[in-house]
Amino acid sequence: MKKLIVNGTIVDGSGRAGYQANVLIEDERIAKIGDIQPEEGVEVIDAKGFIVAPGFIDTHSHSDLQILENPEIQPKVRQGVTTEVLGQDGISMAPLPVKYISPWRKNLAGLDGDSDNINWEFETTEGYLKMIEDAKPGLNECYLVPHGNIRMEAMGLDNRLPNDEELKAMCDITRREMEAGAVGLSTGLIYMPCAYSESKEIIEMCKVVAEYDGIFVIHQRSEADTILDSMEEVIKIGRESGVKIHYSHFKVCGKKNWDKIDKVIELLEKAKAEGIRVSFDQYPYVAGSTMLGVILPPWVHDGGTDKVVERLADPKLRKKMVYDIEHGIPGWDNFVEFAGLDGIFVTSVKSQKNQDAIGLSLTQLGQLRGKDAYEATFDLLLEEENAVGMVDFYGTEEHVQLFMKRPEMNACTDGLLGGKPHPRVYGAFTRILGKYVREDKALSLEEAIYKMTKKPAETFLIEDRGQIKEGYFADITIFDKDTVIDKGTFVDPIQYPEGIKYVLINGQTVIAEGDHTGTRSGKVLRMKDKAVK
Repeated sequence: MKKLIVNGTIVDGSGRAGYQANVLIEDERIAKIGDIQPEEGVEVIDAKGFIVAPGFIDTHSHSDLQILENPEIQPKVRQGVTTEVLGQDGISMAPLPVKYISPWRKNLAGLDGDSDNINWEFETTEGYLKMIEDAKPGLNECYLVPHGNIRMEAMGLDNRLPNDEELKAMCDITRREMEAGAVGLSTGLIYMPCAYSESKEIIEMCKVVAEYDGIFVIHQRSEADTILDSMEEVIKIGRESGVKIHYSHFKVCGKKNWDKIDKVIELLEKAKAEGIRVSFDQYPYVAGSTMLGVILPPWVHDGGTDKVVERLADPKLRKKMVYDIEHGIPGWDNFVEFAGLDGIFVTSVKSQKNQDAIGLSLTQLGQLRGKDAYEATFDLLLEEENAVGMVDFYGTEEHVQLFMKRPEMNACTDGLLGGKPHPRVYGAFTRILGKYVREDKALSLEEAIYKMTKKPAETFLIEDRGQIKEGYFADITIFDKDTVIDKGTFVDPIQYPEGIKYVLINGQTVIAEGDHTGTRSGKVLRMKDKAVK
């Protein structure tokens, strides 16, 4: 099957200026670029007045469960995303030994949701990726093997360091999952059980990942008070393991920490000067999103979700939680401190009982329930078994633009798909094109597209994608640069963006004239011979 895209302006992802040319697609790939005339039997897509760009690559996605239940993943493809990287923050679907299915589903629910509609006995990355293939995904999917899953398989969910035998098992599991096609390793050092680890454990696993030229993607231990120490830890991991470092959703949280930004940038430069390959992704908003349980002190999470629930039911321990939140714990990112109870909003719950909490700040939740905000929050977490999502406000537009312009940056959504989500899940990429390119002129169009396409493809070793180039896969996004914009807000986030006209994935038209065609033409991309393909 041949398609011909005509009359558009190609911004090819390389960073060079746009140019006029037609694009011929044969089956899955771009066959020719140039002055090509339509022939009989060739489907023509008229891109007059529009930009023809490579499909966008989302390097931090939380579609891990949704890709099995709703494989079109329309919130992503409708903003031009054609490839996404799953397995983030050290907590995801695989590996998952059968004996840990129940506690792990509870641990995962606050990030990626939960479902009784799938078979959870896939056990390994190989089994999970096969399930995605069987579901016929709407996008191309890559997978990072999560540190927390590896740790759980090797030594359970206890708050302790591994012994030598357990550490070897963790390295062996890492190797097994890399052999199955994982593109790297992820961790989230504010999430349990990843937070129980020390650098040594991570370094040993990263040595395995480095053998495959895979990438280490890290939600670092602190993005606030101790961010400088945290970055030094990450640099140490890169230095001693030889692995490529990629910081997740790079930022500095909390007004009192904004004076650290210059030093944060100095550390990025220090890493590169040492020869450490370092990069980061960023979503273009001043608020973040994660599971509400992160507001609880670390000790509350010891032993997994069932223990969290037990502790939340204990009035004496609740008092200790409040004390620790109000006074802080050294080395712990205290979300209440840097966002405030009135700056943290509930975005999702799993039960019908608490649907009225969605969209409320923790202060407002307390008012609704007629009790102290802490007590109302603890009640909510208890009743929902910790499966509650949140949005937290932490930064400024100035800082968003500062990091966006950095050479290490590529775009991402980091979007949680349940409930009343952060608007980034529906509009991160279109927001960059509309607000930061067209309105604020923080980036040129060519720079922005490079950071959405070629840059992440090179960072994650994704072969033959990320550019409009002969021989490359026909992952293509066609948009109107004059109208493209995100529409979702924090009050009303579930809105598709404007300006995305066509999206092609592996040569098949998934979005046509702004509407989804029902086509699912994505692939599972695996690491093989030090390339993701």
